[in-house]
Amino acid sequence: MAARVLVLASILIFSCFAETCYGAISFSSLQRTLVVTASHRQGLLKAGEDKITVRWGLNQSFPAGTDSSYKTIKVQLCYAPISQVDRAWRKTEDHLNKDKTCQFKIVKKPYTNVNETLEWTIERDVPTATFFIRAYALDSDDHEVAYGQNTDAEKKTNLFEIQAITGRHVSLDIASVCFSAFSVVSLMGFFFMEKRKARKSQQ
Repeated sequence: MAARVLVLASILIFSCFAETCYGAISFSSLQRTLVVTASHRQGLLKAGEDKITVRWGLNQSFPAGTDSSYKTIKVQLCYAPISQVDRAWRKTEDHLNKDKTCQFKIVKKPYTNVNETLEWTIERDVPTATFFIRAYALDSDDHEVAYGQNTDAEKKTNLFEIQAITGRHVSLDIASVCFSAFSVVSLMGFFFMEKRKARKSQQ
């Protein structure tokens, strides 16, 4: 029994140690070395329709070699604070493995030390909310080592709103109209045929 308890305790200690070493990366520990911008049309953006042009690259004010450990770039769509209020499933946590700020992947690709641009069509499953764009630089172990975002540290500037799909689609509306018209025509044809039969039976 004592041996079993010792084994379980060892596993628990090892798990905690592993999480401390590899899983508990804090956002506050990352350097903001990336410059990220996002451009789009003015006004309310629509999921499944509108596009956002995202640009990112290393901030050239940092010394050469700053990005030597960067192997992958991960760009995400993130909730702004105004859309996180009373929504625990969107809550910001300093530990990145618990953070729910950025839930929508835009792109994940090998890092290059030149400025890059991507035109991204807003995914159809994006909900109605206010957002910003954030990019993470990952090392060879796929751990976040730096970041950049198109807003300030308080996440109050350069935000944009997205409207979710309402559940109706243009093609469905057209099909509905066509079906309704067909039903009306069929009903009129039925009454016409019945009336014609009635007249023949009276003759």
